[in-house]
This record gives sequence, C-alpha cells and structure tokens, in this order.
Amino acid sequence: MIAILKAGAPQAQIDNLIRWLERQGLKIHISQGDYYTVLGLVGDTSKVDMELLSSLDIVQSVKRVSDPFKRCSRDFQPQDTVIEVGDSGVKIGGGNFCLIAGPCSVETHEQILEVARAVKAAGANILRGGAFKPRTSPYDFQGLGKLGIEMLSEAKKETGLPIITEVMNINQLELFDDVDIIQIGARNMQNFDLLKEVGKLNKPILLKRGLCGTMKEWLMSAEYIMSEGNERVILCERGIRTYETYTRNTLDLSAVPTLKNLTHLPIVVDPSHATGQARLVKPMALAAAAAGADGLMIEVHNDPPHAWCDGAQSLTPVQFADVAQRVQKVLEAVR
Repeated sequence: MIAILKAGAPQAQIDNLIRWLERQGLKIHISQGDYYTVLGLVGDTSKVDMELLSSLDIVQSVKRVSDPFKRCSRDFQPQDTVIEVGDSGVKIGGGNFCLIAGPCSVETHEQILEVARAVKAAGANILRGGAFKPRTSPYDFQGLGKLGIEMLSEAKKETGLPIITEVMNINQLELFDDVDIIQIGARNMQNFDLLKEVGKLNKPILLKRGLCGTMKEWLMSAEYIMSEGNERVILCERGIRTYETYTRNTLDLSAVPTLKNLTHLPIVVDPSHATGQARLVKPMALAAAAAGADGLMIEVHNDPPHAWCDGAQSLTPVQFADVAQRVQKVLEAVR
C-alpha cells in the first residue's frame, strides 16, 4: 500500500502519521519527490483503514500495490534511484551512464593493472574482475580468491577506479571490505540466504538475472536484498537461456524498457556473457544504450586468445575504446 501526501504537507503532521502507521506494525518507506511525498507501507496492511487514511488532510490518495515486489516498485518510489559508488564520484542511474569493464577473471598483477589502465583511458568508470569464478566444470579455473581481490585493490589504488567482483557464498563476504560493488551472479540470483546477508551491508549490490529467471523473479530477488535495509541495488541483464544455440545466451533487451516502467532501480546490460562472442558485443552494447540502459558491463582482456576464462567473448583494449566512443554517440543521439 502507498499513501501519496499533498504538496506542502507540514512535517509535523507527516511525522505523526508515520508514527501512527508504525504503531500498527508497519515499516514505512519514505520517497521524497520534487512535488509530493510517497509513503510506502510494508507489512500486514489489511489492518489499515484505507478510508480513514484517505480522509486525512495531508493525504492526497491511497492505493494498494498489486505487484509482489514492494520496495523496488516504481509505485513506492516514482523517481529513479541514483547509486553513488563509494567516494569515487561515480553515479549509476537517473541519467548517469556508467561503463564497467575488465577481465572475466583476475590472472596476474601485470594483467589486471594493464587492463585497468587501458579501460580507464578509454572512459570506463568501474573496473570489473572475477576473483571467485563459478564454473560449469569443476576442472576449469575457479579464480584466485583472496589473492584476486588483493590484485583488484592494487589496481584500484593505482588507477582510482572503483572495483566490482562476484561473491559466491556468505563466508567470503569478510574479504570484500575494499570492494566497492558486490556482484551476485546469475547462478546465485535465488540464493536467498546470500541475498539477505548482502542486504545488511552498506554498499551497492549488482544483481544479475538468473539464466532462466523471469523479470518478476529477478525483482523479487532484489526485494530480498532491499527488505533487509540495503536499497542500493543495481539490476544486470546478462542474457537468459533459450533454445537458441548460435549465441551463448539470448540477450533480452526488452527487459530494459519493461523494468524502467516497473522499478526505480538502475539497469545495466552485460552483452559479453549474453552473446559469448566478441564480435557481437559492440552491436549489442549500442542497442542496449539505445534501449535506455543505465550502463554496460563489458569484458576486456589484454590477450583474449590466452585468457584463463571466457576469452572468446572478451574485447581487446582497442576494441573496447571503439565501443566506448560509439556508445557515447548513441547516448547523445537518444537523449
């Protein structure tokens, strides 16, 4: 349920209303817009007398939210969420477009530093790199773990780029203090214990769509994080599994405008994992920018043929610089 308050409602009356609602066992989400304030009521709202609430002088309208996701609903918060990444000055959402780039996995000090320097020079805002790698085969490279995070931190210190990397389970979270954005991968989209745990943290969470996840399931996973108090969630469309075999996954770009209507959370697109082929990354990146995405997550490696993981979908630094330049032209054209 949401209550839209009238413009210019006295703060004292708003505070009294919030206290009254909280005494009924509800949690209140406050969204302050330019012209009105929205109170989101979370909990058993069946106890709330809608007619009484609607009759209050400061209340403009009251309505029930039919969607199962509440905190991430556009009804609860009409304006876009803008997520600030640490003290880097980087913002995601609300018209702020970000480029996240880096290798699939951190391999060596030299590799991650070289890639970090190159993507920053090309315009990237955030450095990505896998320290813990979920792999289909138990015999494939699983990542460097703690050492990989330390290497990412070194690259962050040298370049100033904030870093993002994936957590696999709750026990690893203690290693992520210096990580600016924690990524929840596709395979963990419905790892509810992990979602609740990162929901207790005070840092942005990038939530990738599951391989077979519907948009509603994806948003409900975001709701798990937000229900614990962390509202700094970034959605990432990375392709879904279909019967198509010519690409690694099927990139669902319709998710971008659809979710823009449903949620206030920012949405970035990962064309690298979606297509699995470097030659398809550029056209899909341009299409994602045109569709209204708030950012892109692109794999970049200084030597793709010899990458330890997913070299086939990785761009070279030169290719990434070209994509970054063309994306800016698309953004200028559609704004």
